[in-house]
Amino acid sequence: MRKKAVSLMFFVILVVMGAVFYTNMSVVGATGPETAVNVPVSTSFTQYISNIYKDINLEAAGLDSALFAKAFTGYYNLKTQGELSGKKNILSVIDFRKNSTEKRLWVIDLDTKKIMYHSLVAHGRNTGENTAQKFSNIPESNMSSLGFYVTGETYIGKHGLSLFIDGKENGFNNNARERAVVIHGADYVNETFAKNVGRIGRSLGCPALPQNIAPEVINDISGKTCLFIYGNDKNYERKSQLKDMATASAAFNKEMQQAMLQK
Repeated sequence: MRKKAVSLMFFVILVVMGAVFYTNMSVVGATGPETAVNVPVSTSFTQYISNIYKDINLEAAGLDSALFAKAFTGYYNLKTQGELSGKKNILSVIDFRKNSTEKRLWVIDLDTKKIMYHSLVAHGRNTGENTAQKFSNIPESNMSSLGFYVTGETYIGKHGLSLFIDGKENGFNNNARERAVVIHGADYVNETFAKNVGRIGRSLGCPALPQNIAPEVINDISGKTCLFIYGNDKNYERKSQLKDMATASAAFNKEMQQAMLQK
């Protein structure tokens, strides 16, 4: 009788452990696996993002943690959809809430956990003077467009080596190709120009870079990597679907469960 009771208790323990494994998961931290028992999926995903943010020391580089969370969530959703390269795990973030005289572009290698570039970047001439205030997806608007992009192929144009970018959010940036919104170098994006004028120069909507680093940046981020351009825009904040944390969390949960089962 005692043996039956012990066997039954062991069975119950196994069932409970199985339920915990199914509804929760281990968090793979930025530097390796960490055990997370009874942690909801959403918390696990946000903790994963937080680990990456801390490991790369992005706070010291001036990248807001909430913005990085948005950027990484969109990156993860695009990755899950098969939009991104499996060879380059690079995330580029532009924060147009900052003045143009500030370095507001970060190019991050998520594999090595390093900031590849931290640079000035121009906004569109009709988006604002020193600060970006208005955004548009309309051709000939000469404004910057917010949202998530996937980098395309390079080409040689009037600005030298340039990079096509494809907007992935309808109504916000899906006209990027039609508008010829590309990444290129420009002689008006540098600290000397900023000191003389009080702001850097503005583009026709392109996220233009300093000429001395543009070719290197373009080559590194080309070929289906993620670019996220963010600014103060309530309409975008409300309607953007790629920033959806629940979708990314569910995909993350599934990926981690599959990884555990393969061990």
